[in-house]
Amino acid sequence: MTESTTTEPVDIRATREAYDRMAELYTRRFANALAAEPFDRAMLGVFTELVQADGGGPVADIGCGPGRITTHLDALGLDVFGIDLSPEMIRLARAARPDLRYEVGTMEALPLGEGALSGLVAWYSIIHLPPERVPGMLAEFARVLCVGGRLLMAFQTTDVGLDLQPHDHKVTRSYRWSVSRVEELLRPCGFEVMAQLLRAPEPESAYGAGYLIATRVDRG
Repeated sequence: MTESTTTEPVDIRATREAYDRMAELYTRRFANALAAEPFDRAMLGVFTELVQADGGGPVADIGCGPGRITTHLDALGLDVFGIDLSPEMIRLARAARPDLRYEVGTMEALPLGEGALSGLVAWYSIIHLPPERVPGMLAEFARVLCVGGRLLMAFQTTDVGLDLQPHDHKVTRSYRWSVSRVEELLRPCGFEVMAQLLRAPEPESAYGAGYLIATRVDRG
């Protein structure tokens, strides 16, 4: 998918413009964030081992921003590339690592063929998407993953007892999800969840984090 069209949803345009405006600030703010996130590194490491044990193959970092997760996965040995809605984020990612592949695109219409990927990472990528369009996005993830391919998702979590919670984000409108609700949405799209992790809010944060690793299965 290319850049803005006259028929695209208003929220896509708003999210793109917001991240374009703050791309350089975002890049500086999160440049070394993984060093202080052992749970993040652990889940990325497990995902990497699973993909490698399956024989490797291409992995897409969807919503890659300036490429911090993409470069981490590359360092772990994956054949990884990044896709992001924001042209400015992609510009910064390419400038930092011109040897890696980065493309502008949207996670609801990925510029990839059916079964093209062995792995897909959506690292806090779903948080700005209106909830009613999330099932379609997950079906798109299933379309581009091969049978047996691995999906890793991370997202902000809700308060206890809530499946979904809108909240004000520093960039644009955002949503928190419960791990159980995301798992429920994955099943009819052709995924089986094999691992999940719920991390409590850290002292400097108002929200926790949910992580899921799922496998694309053949239900035909």
